[in-house]
Amino acid sequence: MSLDYSFVRFLLLLSLFCFQCVFGRERAADSVGLQTITVDHKAKSSFVFNVKSFGAKADGQTDDSKAFTAAWKEACQSKGRVHLIIPRGKYMVGPLKFSGPCRNVSALNLRMNGYLKATTELSKYEFGGGWIQFSWTKGLTLTGGGTFDGQGAKAWPHNKCSKDSNCKLLPTSLKFIGMNKTVIRGISSVNSKFFHIAVVDCHYFKGSKLKIQAPETSPNTDGIHIERSSSVYFSSSHIATGDDCISVGEGNSHVTITSIACGPGHGISVGSLGKYPNEGDVSGLVVRDCTISGTTNGIRIKTWANSPGRSAATNMTFTNIVMNNVTNPIIIDQLYCPFRSCASKTPSKVKLSDIYFKNIRGTSSSQVAVALECSKGIPCQNIYLEDVHLNLASGKKEITSTCSNVKAKFIGTQIPPPCT
Repeated sequence: MSLDYSFVRFLLLLSLFCFQCVFGRERAADSVGLQTITVDHKAKSSFVFNVKSFGAKADGQTDDSKAFTAAWKEACQSKGRVHLIIPRGKYMVGPLKFSGPCRNVSALNLRMNGYLKATTELSKYEFGGGWIQFSWTKGLTLTGGGTFDGQGAKAWPHNKCSKDSNCKLLPTSLKFIGMNKTVIRGISSVNSKFFHIAVVDCHYFKGSKLKIQAPETSPNTDGIHIERSSSVYFSSSHIATGDDCISVGEGNSHVTITSIACGPGHGISVGSLGKYPNEGDVSGLVVRDCTISGTTNGIRIKTWANSPGRSAATNMTFTNIVMNNVTNPIIIDQLYCPFRSCASKTPSKVKLSDIYFKNIRGTSSSQVAVALECSKGIPCQNIYLEDVHLNLASGKKEITSTCSNVKAKFIGTQIPPPCT
């Protein structure tokens, strides 16, 4: 007995409908651009928010700050896995605060494909604040290959920090405060007004495949600054700025920096330490497999004289570092003073110990390639140099090393010859 054609068609459509219900669905939501996407057989949902659905113009001139803030608010108040999309296009935005906690969000993926431009009106920024600030959020992943342009050229003439220790700090481009389990990957930051990226009070933070760039003459444009954080990992990135490629400040533990191409700039630094009261100790730092080129320092540890309190930096390893035409390839400076003169020369109260320099090789643009200038009040302890081979880039003079208030231990190849 043959079946009616209409009945067969009905059964086919019903089958397709049931299949869609079981194995996945995609439903357009209301006017804000929300989507619900079934991600597995347990019907856990993922929500997608697009800044353009909240009114972002992406014309490079209209202030899109309100659209970004509204999109973040909706995403943070959502549930489960959340995706916040910034599509291709140029967006002008002022200071933005993306704050948590996002209590019901298990993971927040921010895909930044666009080109963000910071407003140049300094009156809109808070003192010592950030241009784009992420805070108190767990499980943020920032990817997408987009660019954050701080438009710093107009702000740099207002930077007085080289002359005034109480200067007004310009805004950091990307600031992460109190974050937990954060990943940033494959983004670019150019021409920050102050620091490019600051990681403060964060835990389990990973950054990779970053491109950070500002002119060699731009003031205080540190690539990455880390402070009071733990379990931090930066890798496979290129940093060229007017200040430290990476600076490891006070209160950090278990920080790993690997496969960084640094230069120009001021090298990779620990510090400065000992400037403020009640600073935390630094421990468990590893810097390895990096190339430093054309910088004013290579690996540098810097602490202030006249420290208002005691602190320590210990258990730090710098290994397999290549120096290309670097001034001061290895330097400990416990009389750090970035100004023309400092009021006091009282010895630093920051204790440096258990520091390892291993397999450091390449060329130095300064005759003194290794300078270990430790505190007279608290001499350095257990400083190890193993297989150091640094030649003078010009080849015209004999390369040397200097030491004070330290009894370093030398192992293997030592060029320049060990200081005494």
